[in-house]
Amino acid sequence: MSPDTPAPCPVCGQPASVRHRPFCGAACRDRDLLQWLGEGYRIPGPPALADDEKTGD
Repeated sequence: MSPDTPAPCPVCGQPASVRHRPFCGAACRDRDLLQWLGEGYRIPGPPALADDEKTGD
């Protein structure tokens, strides 16, 4: 991709707008934010310890 060509929107693939970069518009920007807030993006890892396992009870 050349520097003159805007990167595609990571949500829908349309060209990104300057105002909402890296997204194409407010709708895709808000949809991405809701994914973060709703824990839609996760990194796999080991299961978390239960509260009683943390304190050693």
